[in-house]
Amino acid sequence: MTNERSTTVAPVLSAQGISKRYGGVQALDDVSIDFLPGEVHCIAGENGCGKSTLIKVISGAERADSGTITVDEVSHARMSTTSAITSGIQVIYQDFSLFPNLTVAENIVITSHVAAGRRLNRPSTARPRARAIVDDLGIDLDLDAELGRLSVADRQLTAICRALVNDARVIIMDEPTTALTHTEVDRLFAIVERLRARDVALVFVSHKLEEVLAISQRLTIMRSGRVTASAPTSTYTRASIAESMTGQEIDESRIVQAVPEDSPVRLRVDNLTLPGAFHDVSFSVRSGEILGITGLLGSGRTEIAESIFGVHPAQSGEIAVDGARVVIAGIPDAVSAGLAYVPEDRLTQGLFLEKSISDNIIASSFARFRSPRLTLDGARIAKTVNRLFDALKIKAPNADAPVRSLSGGNAQRVVIAKWLATEPKVLILNGPTVGVDVGSKAQLLGLLREQADAGMAIVVISDDAPELVSCCHRVLVVSRGRISQELTGDGISTAALREGMAA
Repeated sequence: MTNERSTTVAPVLSAQGISKRYGGVQALDDVSIDFLPGEVHCIAGENGCGKSTLIKVISGAERADSGTITVDEVSHARMSTTSAITSGIQVIYQDFSLFPNLTVAENIVITSHVAAGRRLNRPSTARPRARAIVDDLGIDLDLDAELGRLSVADRQLTAICRALVNDARVIIMDEPTTALTHTEVDRLFAIVERLRARDVALVFVSHKLEEVLAISQRLTIMRSGRVTASAPTSTYTRASIAESMTGQEIDESRIVQAVPEDSPVRLRVDNLTLPGAFHDVSFSVRSGEILGITGLLGSGRTEIAESIFGVHPAQSGEIAVDGARVVIAGIPDAVSAGLAYVPEDRLTQGLFLEKSISDNIIASSFARFRSPRLTLDGARIAKTVNRLFDALKIKAPNADAPVRSLSGGNAQRVVIAKWLATEPKVLILNGPTVGVDVGSKAQLLGLLREQADAGMAIVVISDDAPELVSCCHRVLVVSRGRISQELTGDGISTAALREGMAA
């Protein structure tokens, strides 16, 4: 999408000289940025570069140490959340920040009620206001449905409607496509175009570089709390964005070492079935092999992984590890068999956020560190934690830092470290680089290659086609709960994967 706006157009919002320090960390350092009406402006950068802090300052969730924010020629030295809303600034966070127990209509109007200081929620007044917004956008939403029962895509549309009910002039979308199918992404982009036509300024924060190039007209890149580049998106390529973000050239080419012909089968799945989720799924993974499993959301790809790991055990079929049949009725059975699983939602399923990095790393392997007296061997724990902390290049002051303080990429490294501490035979990763910047993504994929080279069998579940092309020996396409296609060798390409998922 092009149609770049002239820089002579007055910005809806201008942030000038924004600085913010947390203790000894300079999160933002003299950041200046303008958002123009009718323009999609992408902010890109590695995890921890300052993107999130800048959004919080602009939306009033955090106060800058210095600098000013000007909205329609009105300057704010101290922007509050209320003044941000009344100024027309709305943020749609990755979790949408909606209320699952309220209806769609109530969710749409609730922030306007809060901003107006209303103490009572009146459903009779909520519905007409919500209906006006939904009809104006030309979208289909059941206003009376309880939000918690809706799809991710419909919850996102609800969040967009909520922004517009407050007469939003600036809408900031934080990783808006993370959990959407390709069809739903196209639908979102169509709505973004409608908002552009109304002169809404849109801020798009994403790690998906292809989408950045497709949807935005201007791109600003941040590194270490500073703006390092800002220019029309048409002047960038995927490679130049990655290099500007990281300060080095990122190799995203296919790097796959051949698996020896005599390499033994580590994991074999035969006719695995879980009614309502998947049927007659069979495949194998050899030592040293990286197998990809892809498909649209709801295809059954996640359910297959969770069944193998005992989260939702299959009702029929067989699983064998190193040639021996294993019965997996729950997660402990899977771990005992030598399986490890990095879940899709690392924050709620994979980590103890309030605990330290060290505690999280050993959370699944306590039994390995018991002494003959049944006490924990502190020296062995420290040795393991330090080894994995260094090997996975976790960026933190030390292993005692709380996981909550980490960026997305580093949090993902901790989850992987936790399972590597169990010394698994098979490592299954669901969406291993979701929400992770391009530099961290390259490092994580490099780590998976290293583990495979050491003899581990690895299964990567993802709808990120370039990621699968980069590291997988084979890729299985799942559709409607069945394996519909297998791609191997040179047959693994971005086009072939997308065609397979769409079939």
